Amino acid sequence: MDFSADSAAVDQFAGENVPPTPLYSQIKRRIQAKVNLGEWKPNSKIPSESDLCDKFSVSRMTVNRALRELVDQGVLMRLPGVGTFVAESKMESTLMSVRNIADEIAAHQNHRHSAEVRLLEQSWANAELASIMNIKLRQIVFHSVVLHFDNDTPVQLEDRYVNSQVAPDYLGQDFTLQTPNAYLTAVAPLTEGEHIVEAVLASPKEAELLRIDPSVPCLQLRRKTWSYQNVVTFARLLYPGTRYRLEGKFRS
Repeated sequence: MDFSADSAAVDQFAGENVPPTPLYSQIKRRIQAKVNLGEWKPNSKIPSESDLCDKFSVSRMTVNRALRELVDQGVLMRLPGVGTFVAESKMESTLMSVRNIADEIAAHQNHRHSAEVRLLEQSWANAELASIMNIKLRQIVFHSVVLHFDNDTPVQLEDRYVNSQVAPDYLGQDFTLQTPNAYLTAVAPLTEGEHIVEAVLASPKEAELLRIDPSVPCLQLRRKTWSYQNVVTFARLLYPGTRYRLEGKFRS
């Protein structure tokens, strides 16, 4: 594997005028650049620690720390006795992946996703929404409300605002054929996400749409996602507590 382009790759991703950093961070940044540039493909095996030590002229301890941190961040994966590989790219928050509900439902045998669009319109950002989405006051935003079904049972009420400058054709989509999540991921690849989860009670109108008693607790997930420097969308997802389970894997 050719390391001759390492300096250029680092400059592209980290900037040329950076303060001195520890050696392990420099090695980590160079490996990350190889992955970001697509020179090291997902699931491909990377050079051994010994080879990396020779290439970078650093100690094994330095290389080991760089690799360990990249494994912890999900950039690389280690198979004991086999080697270190580039991990599949995943969009994750500290709680869970940003997943498409249609895929979640279809993953279960004999389950079918369908959706009902309750609202799809152009709106304008008020002060609160402008602050949340980091956009100008009164900027045009798109507002959608979609009810998602597992077979014939409503399982999620999705209330979403979308940055019109990032996804200008949002209102022209048929969200009974594809979910807003699937469309936005395609037109504005997600690079960062934030989830806030809490237990709430649905409003009378929300309870009616979800076909639950208003006293049934719900799981509310507030999700904000970015595509590089731009906030793409801010969504409030409401799930009946009896029909949804939040899952996540954690590593210490």
